[in-house]
Amino acid sequence: MVDNTWLGDLTAPGQQLRVAVGGKGGFGNTRYLSNRNRAPEQCTTGRPGQQRQLRLELKLLAEVGLVGCPNAGKSTLIRALSAARPKVADYPFTTLTPNLGVVRRPTGDGTVFADIPGLIQGAAMGAGLGHDFLRHIQRTRLLVHLVDVTADDPCRDGDVLLGELAAYDPTLLDRPRLLALNKSDAVEAGTSERLTTMLAQHFQQPCHRISAVTGQGLEQLKQDIWDRLATCA
Repeated sequence: MVDNTWLGDLTAPGQQLRVAVGGKGGFGNTRYLSNRNRAPEQCTTGRPGQQRQLRLELKLLAEVGLVGCPNAGKSTLIRALSAARPKVADYPFTTLTPNLGVVRRPTGDGTVFADIPGLIQGAAMGAGLGHDFLRHIQRTRLLVHLVDVTADDPCRDGDVLLGELAAYDPTLLDRPRLLALNKSDAVEAGTSERLTTMLAQHFQQPCHRISAVTGQGLEQLKQDIWDRLATCA
Protein backbone atom coordinates (compact mmCIF):
# COMPACT_ATOMS: atom_id res chain seq x y z
CA MET A 1 0.00 0.00 0.00
CA VAL A 2 1.39 3.43 -0.98
CA ASP A 3 -0.42 6.77 -0.73
CA ASN A 4 -3.36 4.66 0.53
CA THR A 5 -3.47 2.96 -2.88
CA TRP A 6 -3.67 -0.82 -2.78
CA LEU A 7 -0.97 -2.25 -5.05
CA GLY A 8 -1.54 -5.96 -4.75
CA ASP A 9 -1.98 -9.05 -2.62
CA LEU A 10 0.68 -11.75 -2.42
CA THR A 11 -0.99 -15.02 -1.49
CA ALA A 12 1.22 -17.77 -2.96
CA PRO A 13 4.86 -18.79 -2.52
CA GLY A 14 7.09 -17.23 -5.17
CA GLN A 15 4.46 -14.71 -6.26
CA GLN A 16 5.96 -11.41 -7.38
CA LEU A 17 4.66 -7.87 -7.68
CA ARG A 18 6.45 -4.92 -9.27
CA VAL A 19 5.95 -1.84 -7.13
CA ALA A 20 8.64 0.38 -8.69
CA VAL A 21 10.69 0.47 -11.88
CA GLY A 22 14.41 0.02 -11.42
CA GLY A 23 17.05 2.31 -12.89
CA LYS A 24 19.41 1.71 -15.76
CA GLY A 25 23.13 1.81 -15.25
CA GLY A 26 25.33 4.06 -17.35
CA PHE A 27 28.47 3.16 -19.24
CA GLY A 28 31.80 3.45 -17.46
CA ASN A 29 35.00 4.71 -19.07
CA THR A 30 36.09 1.19 -20.04
CA ARG A 31 33.23 1.21 -22.53
CA TYR A 32 35.17 3.79 -24.53
CA LEU A 33 38.52 2.08 -24.32
CA SER A 34 40.22 1.75 -27.70
CA ASN A 35 43.62 1.29 -29.25
CA ARG A 36 43.85 5.02 -29.73
CA ASN A 37 42.48 6.02 -26.33
CA ARG A 38 43.91 3.88 -23.56
CA ALA A 39 42.67 6.13 -20.73
CA PRO A 40 39.22 7.40 -21.73
CA GLU A 41 37.53 9.94 -19.49
CA GLN A 42 34.06 9.50 -20.95
CA CYS A 43 31.05 7.96 -19.17
CA THR A 44 27.27 8.15 -19.08
CA THR A 45 25.24 8.62 -15.91
CA GLY A 46 22.38 6.24 -16.69
CA ARG A 47 18.86 6.64 -15.39
CA PRO A 48 17.70 6.57 -11.74
CA GLY A 49 14.99 4.17 -10.62
CA GLN A 50 11.69 5.01 -8.97
CA GLN A 51 11.52 5.58 -5.23
CA ARG A 52 8.48 4.68 -3.17
CA GLN A 53 7.59 4.28 0.46
CA LEU A 54 5.54 1.16 1.01
CA ARG A 55 3.39 -0.03 3.89
CA LEU A 56 3.29 -3.80 4.11
CA GLU A 57 0.41 -5.53 5.90
CA LEU A 58 0.56 -9.14 7.02
CA LYS A 59 -2.57 -11.24 6.71
CA LEU A 60 -2.35 -14.55 8.52
CA LEU A 61 -3.37 -17.65 6.61
CA ALA A 62 -5.91 -19.71 8.52
CA GLU A 63 -8.86 -21.81 7.43
CA VAL A 64 -10.99 -21.21 10.53
CA GLY A 65 -11.38 -17.90 12.34
CA LEU A 66 -12.61 -17.64 15.94
CA VAL A 67 -14.55 -14.43 16.50
CA GLY A 68 -16.45 -13.03 19.45
CA CYS A 69 -16.69 -10.22 21.96
CA PRO A 70 -13.94 -9.78 24.58
CA ASN A 71 -13.78 -12.58 27.16
CA ALA A 72 -15.99 -14.93 25.11
CA GLY A 73 -13.44 -17.72 25.56
CA LYS A 74 -11.79 -17.79 22.13
CA SER A 75 -8.28 -18.29 23.49
CA THR A 76 -9.48 -20.98 25.89
CA LEU A 77 -11.14 -22.74 22.97
CA ILE A 78 -8.04 -22.70 20.79
CA ARG A 79 -6.05 -24.06 23.76
CA ALA A 80 -8.58 -26.87 24.12
CA LEU A 81 -8.54 -27.75 20.42
CA SER A 82 -4.84 -27.39 19.63
CA ALA A 83 -1.35 -27.23 21.12
CA ALA A 84 -1.38 -23.42 21.02
CA ARG A 85 -0.98 -21.79 24.42
CA PRO A 86 -2.27 -18.21 24.26
CA LYS A 87 -2.65 -16.26 27.49
CA VAL A 88 -6.05 -16.68 29.13
CA ALA A 89 -7.48 -14.73 32.06
CA ASP A 90 -10.84 -13.67 33.45
CA TYR A 91 -10.83 -10.14 32.06
CA PRO A 92 -11.49 -8.56 28.65
CA PHE A 93 -8.74 -8.02 26.07
CA THR A 94 -6.46 -10.72 27.45
CA THR A 95 -5.61 -11.49 23.82
CA LEU A 96 -3.56 -8.62 22.41
CA THR A 97 -2.26 -10.30 19.25
CA PRO A 98 -3.67 -12.98 16.92
CA ASN A 99 -2.97 -16.57 17.90
CA LEU A 100 -2.69 -19.52 15.53
CA GLY A 101 -3.29 -23.15 16.43
CA VAL A 102 -3.22 -26.31 14.34
CA VAL A 103 -6.13 -28.66 15.03
CA ARG A 104 -5.70 -32.25 13.90
CA ARG A 105 -8.43 -33.85 11.84
CA PRO A 106 -9.38 -37.53 12.15
CA THR A 107 -7.46 -38.07 8.89
CA GLY A 108 -4.27 -36.84 10.56
CA ASP A 109 -3.76 -33.62 8.63
CA GLY A 110 -3.97 -30.26 10.36
CA THR A 111 -6.23 -27.24 10.02
CA VAL A 112 -5.04 -23.78 11.08
CA PHE A 113 -7.34 -21.86 13.44
CA ALA A 114 -6.91 -18.13 14.11
CA ASP A 115 -7.99 -16.45 17.36
CA ILE A 116 -8.14 -12.66 17.10
CA PRO A 117 -8.65 -10.11 19.90
CA GLY A 118 -12.26 -9.59 20.95
CA LEU A 119 -14.47 -7.18 19.03
CA ILE A 120 -16.45 -4.39 20.64
CA GLN A 121 -18.94 -1.94 19.17
CA GLY A 122 -17.05 0.44 16.90
CA ALA A 123 -14.19 -2.00 16.26
CA ALA A 124 -14.46 -1.54 12.49
CA MET A 125 -13.81 2.19 13.03
CA GLY A 126 -10.86 1.60 15.33
CA ALA A 127 -12.38 1.07 18.78
CA GLY A 128 -10.76 -1.56 20.95
CA LEU A 129 -8.20 -3.91 19.42
CA GLY A 130 -10.21 -5.73 16.78
CA HIS A 131 -9.78 -3.22 13.95
CA ASP A 132 -6.05 -3.92 13.76
CA PHE A 133 -6.61 -7.65 13.39
CA LEU A 134 -9.85 -8.11 11.46
CA ARG A 135 -7.79 -8.45 8.29
CA HIS A 136 -6.44 -11.75 9.61
CA ILE A 137 -9.82 -13.45 9.17
CA GLN A 138 -10.42 -12.19 5.64
CA ARG A 139 -8.82 -15.29 4.13
CA THR A 140 -10.53 -17.82 6.36
CA ARG A 141 -12.98 -20.28 4.84
CA LEU A 142 -15.13 -20.62 7.97
CA LEU A 143 -15.91 -18.47 11.01
CA VAL A 144 -16.79 -19.82 14.45
CA HIS A 145 -18.83 -17.20 16.28
CA LEU A 146 -18.45 -17.57 20.05
CA VAL A 147 -21.02 -16.09 22.41
CA ASP A 148 -20.54 -15.95 26.19
CA VAL A 149 -23.44 -17.58 28.04
CA THR A 150 -22.69 -15.42 31.10
CA ALA A 151 -22.99 -12.13 29.18
CA ASP A 152 -25.75 -9.70 30.18
CA ASP A 153 -27.33 -9.96 26.72
CA PRO A 154 -25.85 -12.74 24.54
CA CYS A 155 -28.10 -11.88 21.59
CA ARG A 156 -26.97 -8.25 21.62
CA ASP A 157 -23.31 -9.34 21.81
CA GLY A 158 -23.87 -11.48 18.75
CA ASP A 159 -25.55 -8.62 16.90
CA VAL A 160 -22.66 -6.28 17.74
CA LEU A 161 -20.12 -8.72 16.37
CA LEU A 162 -22.00 -9.28 13.11
CA GLY A 163 -22.42 -5.54 12.74
CA GLU A 164 -18.69 -4.97 13.11
CA LEU A 165 -17.87 -7.68 10.59
CA ALA A 166 -20.27 -6.08 8.12
CA ALA A 167 -18.84 -2.60 8.71
CA TYR A 168 -15.27 -3.81 8.15
CA ASP A 169 -15.92 -6.10 5.17
CA PRO A 170 -19.50 -6.94 4.13
CA THR A 171 -18.33 -10.12 2.39
CA LEU A 172 -17.48 -11.59 5.81
CA LEU A 173 -21.21 -12.05 6.41
CA ASP A 174 -21.32 -14.36 3.40
CA ARG A 175 -18.64 -16.57 4.92
CA PRO A 176 -19.88 -19.93 6.27
CA ARG A 177 -20.32 -19.50 10.01
CA LEU A 178 -20.96 -21.73 13.02
CA LEU A 179 -22.53 -20.39 16.21
CA ALA A 180 -21.41 -21.63 19.63
CA LEU A 181 -22.58 -20.67 23.11
CA ASN A 182 -19.51 -21.00 25.32
CA LYS A 183 -19.05 -21.38 29.10
CA SER A 184 -22.10 -23.61 29.44
CA ASP A 185 -20.51 -25.07 32.57
CA ALA A 186 -20.81 -21.68 34.30
CA VAL A 187 -24.64 -21.68 34.46
CA GLU A 188 -27.36 -24.17 35.29
CA ALA A 189 -28.20 -26.68 32.57
CA GLY A 190 -31.70 -25.28 32.14
CA THR A 191 -30.39 -21.75 31.63
CA SER A 192 -27.81 -22.95 29.12
CA GLU A 193 -30.43 -24.87 27.14
CA ARG A 194 -32.81 -21.90 27.13
CA LEU A 195 -30.14 -19.49 25.90
CA THR A 196 -29.00 -21.95 23.23
CA THR A 197 -32.54 -22.15 21.88
CA MET A 198 -32.91 -18.37 22.08
CA LEU A 199 -29.69 -17.77 20.14
CA ALA A 200 -30.62 -20.34 17.50
CA GLN A 201 -33.95 -18.60 16.97
CA HIS A 202 -32.44 -15.11 17.03
CA PHE A 203 -29.75 -15.86 14.44
CA GLN A 204 -31.82 -18.46 12.60
CA GLN A 205 -29.12 -21.10 12.62
CA PRO A 206 -28.18 -24.04 14.85
CA CYS A 207 -26.26 -23.17 17.99
CA HIS A 208 -23.69 -25.40 19.68
CA ARG A 209 -23.64 -25.49 23.47
CA ILE A 210 -20.02 -25.92 24.54
CA SER A 211 -17.54 -25.44 27.35
CA ALA A 212 -13.95 -24.83 26.31
CA VAL A 213 -12.92 -25.54 29.93
CA THR A 214 -14.63 -28.92 30.46
CA GLY A 215 -14.66 -30.03 26.82
CA GLN A 216 -18.44 -30.29 26.66
CA GLY A 217 -19.67 -30.28 23.07
CA LEU A 218 -16.22 -29.81 21.52
CA GLU A 219 -16.16 -33.10 19.61
CA GLN A 220 -19.47 -32.29 17.91
CA LEU A 221 -18.27 -28.76 17.19
CA LYS A 222 -15.10 -30.09 15.56
CA GLN A 223 -17.07 -32.57 13.48
CA ASP A 224 -19.34 -29.79 12.24
CA ILE A 225 -16.27 -27.70 11.39
CA TRP A 226 -14.81 -30.55 9.30
CA ASP A 227 -18.15 -31.10 7.58
CA ARG A 228 -18.52 -27.42 6.71
CA LEU A 229 -14.94 -27.12 5.46
CA ALA A 230 -15.56 -30.09 3.18
CA THR A 231 -18.45 -28.29 1.50
CA CYS A 232 -17.30 -24.66 1.40
CA ALA A 233 -14.91 -23.18 -1.13
